[in-house]
Amino acid sequence: MLHSQFVQAQKGKAGGKPLVVFLHGFLGAGDDWKAVKDYLTGYDKLFIDLPGHGESHSIQSTSFDAVCGLIHSSVLKCIETQKQSATRPICLVGYSLGARLAMYFVTEYFKIQSHLTPVLVAGLVIEGGNFGLDSQAARHARLANDLAWSERFKNDDIAEVLSDWYQQPVFSSLNHEQRQHLIAKRSVNLGDKLSQMLMSTSLAHQPDLLPQIRQLQFSNGSRPLYITGERDKKFTALAKHSHLDCQIIMGAGHNVHKEQPEVFASVLLGYLEQMGESPRKKLE
Repeated sequence: MLHSQFVQAQKGKAGGKPLVVFLHGFLGAGDDWKAVKDYLTGYDKLFIDLPGHGESHSIQSTSFDAVCGLIHSSVLKCIETQKQSATRPICLVGYSLGARLAMYFVTEYFKIQSHLTPVLVAGLVIEGGNFGLDSQAARHARLANDLAWSERFKNDDIAEVLSDWYQQPVFSSLNHEQRQHLIAKRSVNLGDKLSQMLMSTSLAHQPDLLPQIRQLQFSNGSRPLYITGERDKKFTALAKHSHLDCQIIMGAGHNVHKEQPEVFASVLLGYLEQMGESPRKKLE
């Protein structure tokens, strides 16, 4: 079972609302969302530490399906522990790796694990998530890149690896102070576990999920929402070409919820509140 933290809504405010499940990015942990948490007092929230990360650092990961199985078990356990209905709807909110896992969970996981107790997914928020690669050549190149990083995480000093990791173009919006803060914070992670997680959830192993994500419409009429920072040129371009509902946040790079938490929370709240409306009302 993955480590997770359940934060209850203010008394009397959660009735009929979805449980909001947060999935962090690679190198992160559930507490990465703490800057957003206080803006969502009207919702029950579940913050999950993914395998190899945070308090789940000792848990091994082997594949997308295995990680999604752990997420699934964690959500079911939360619903059971809180004595809530098994049909309580959830809204998945994922950042980067967490977004890829959330997309896979919604589109692929239950096709393979159809015998398991389902959860009612009523919303999906994708923050800086890659839909997948559409060619074998691109997957081969990505696998080689991830393998090189995996070897470094496993064998080299983690602070040195992180110093190079945060020089990648996707993190170009970070200044020197922000990079140093992240390096210090992430250096407590175990390199071999990160190496394992990186390879088991490599983008090279992920199907191209965009066609399925485009077709998603939840029972309440909601569709997936994509959030990206305007300084994150790569993922802003992906978002624009996805033809999904998209919110581009000014003054933010790849990690919108960290760089602009209040704006991110406002967008998320708007989406969650819209989920409570009937499809007819939403079209008016």
